Amino acid sequence: MPPVWAALLIRLTGATLAGLTFGAIFGAVAGLAVAAGALLLMLLAHTVQLARLQRWLKAPAERDIPDAWGAWGNVFVDLYRVLRHEQKARARIEADLEVFSQAAEASPDGLVFLDADDHIAWCNRVAEQHLGLRGERDMGLLVTNLIRLPGFADFLASAQEGETLTYRPQDRKGKVYAIEAIRFGRDRKLLISADVSQVERAETMRRDFVANVSHELRTPLTVISGYVEHMVEDAAPDPAEWKQQMAMVNEQAGRMLRLVDDLLTLSRLEDEAQAPREEEFDVRDLIYEISAEGRRLSGGRHSITCEVVPAFLKGSREELHSAFSNLVSNAVRYTPAGGRIVLHWALRDGKGVFSVEDSGIGIPEEHIPRLTERFYRVDRGRSRESGGTGLGLSIVKHILLRHQASLEIGSVPGSGSTFSAVFPAWRIRPLGEGRS
Repeated sequence: MPPVWAALLIRLTGATLAGLTFGAIFGAVAGLAVAAGALLLMLLAHTVQLARLQRWLKAPAERDIPDAWGAWGNVFVDLYRVLRHEQKARARIEADLEVFSQAAEASPDGLVFLDADDHIAWCNRVAEQHLGLRGERDMGLLVTNLIRLPGFADFLASAQEGETLTYRPQDRKGKVYAIEAIRFGRDRKLLISADVSQVERAETMRRDFVANVSHELRTPLTVISGYVEHMVEDAAPDPAEWKQQMAMVNEQAGRMLRLVDDLLTLSRLEDEAQAPREEEFDVRDLIYEISAEGRRLSGGRHSITCEVVPAFLKGSREELHSAFSNLVSNAVRYTPAGGRIVLHWALRDGKGVFSVEDSGIGIPEEHIPRLTERFYRVDRGRSRESGGTGLGLSIVKHILLRHQASLEIGSVPGSGSTFSAVFPAWRIRPLGEGRS
């Protein structure tokens, strides 16, 4: 296809030759008239094509590129190619933007893009949840007018790398977010909000754990230290008093040993690298063994009975013995003399359920969600007097987690409590079924 200037030159040459030919045959006036007419037709054709191009340019997306012949055909073909190239480029950009948008929406962190004047250009749904924004409604608004946080404007203005600002929404108790501002491009900023509630809770639990361990060890150590100091300073000790003091020292030393043993057990259970031993055993034997231990601990002060459906349980017998006995010993400690304690083993929808039901003092509802926390006690004085370390239910929870089981707690203050360990069906084999 010849270029535009070549096509135009050919047409001008044709008009000139036509004029000269007619001039040679019919005279100069006829030749000029023919040449002028040819040029006029060419001008009219160009004017029509220009009008079509102008009309198309007003709404290029809504109309097809006009068809034409000659030089204008070349122009429209080239224009069509450019338009197709731009459409493909735009489609690629839109596809890339869609992928970026999906990736940003999939981010676990909140993302807010700000322009040079700190107006919101875009944010993902996580940022809406974290910072209380609304993407469409807040687009183009100043972010400092929407996030009401002391020091936020200064923080945004400085935007130092690695610096974060803590945000605690008043309407979402317990939620904590860390906000970071990153500069990019021409004075643009990216706000990143991360939910650090779990991290902060873990840090709080760590501090509480250290403080509780220190307190739990300090109390018996203070008692032991006091008696030892008294015995050292007493030049002529009374044998009866000496025996009483040594008994107290022995009791407090035993309390510390139980605490250390429970801490070591808990640490071992939290080591997920070592899976529990898998063995199949008769649940009846284990429950009867634990009920005998409970009667010895009770010393005849309680009625302890068993209601057991024959079945086999797959798991670590040693660990499950520890979990079940912790539940029974808790029932003994928190059930007044003359109370009733029943150990149940039943099958429920194919699952195995071990329950310890007592007629004890019960637990207020607000305490139940926190019972498995380390050193959490509803009645600290009663727990210490009965020899509890405050780690029993934490140990139970971790043992059950290692066996893909769950702990269910039901209680009515003044009427008693029921602690149930629920095991998945694949760990249960009813008596009489063959091994799989």
